[in-house]
Amino acid sequence: QVQLAESGGGLVQAGGSLRLSCAVSGLTLSSSTMGWFRQAPEKERELVVGIKGGSGTYLRDSVKGRFTISLDNAKNTVYLQMNNLKPEDTAVYYCAAGGAWALVTLKFDTWGQGTQVTVSS
Repeated sequence: QVQLAESGGGLVQAGGSLRLSCAVSGLTLSSSTMGWFRQAPEKERELVVGIKGGSGTYLRDSVKGRFTISLDNAKNTVYLQMNNLKPEDTAVYYCAAGGAWALVTLKFDTWGQGTQVTVSS
């Protein structure tokens, strides 16, 4: 059974940084597609960043140059490094796991519980 558990959210001032972690069990990161989604109040959930097979990545335009996804295969953990945070980055952030085409179909099979990120102006 695949399980995902996010941590690292919190309150930060604009311009600050946070690193989110997603502890993964039940799958091998290097052979999976992992993604970080976010959902702000009254907005649809959106894919922020994704990585397929440990290498190919997708980054949403609004976070390019600020957010980075990385994997620690030894710890089976996915990280989202967020720098130069803006108030519009405020949302609940979710880690998700999917199959080979997940970044194309946006169909991810397993989700974490989410972690709140709040950026104050």
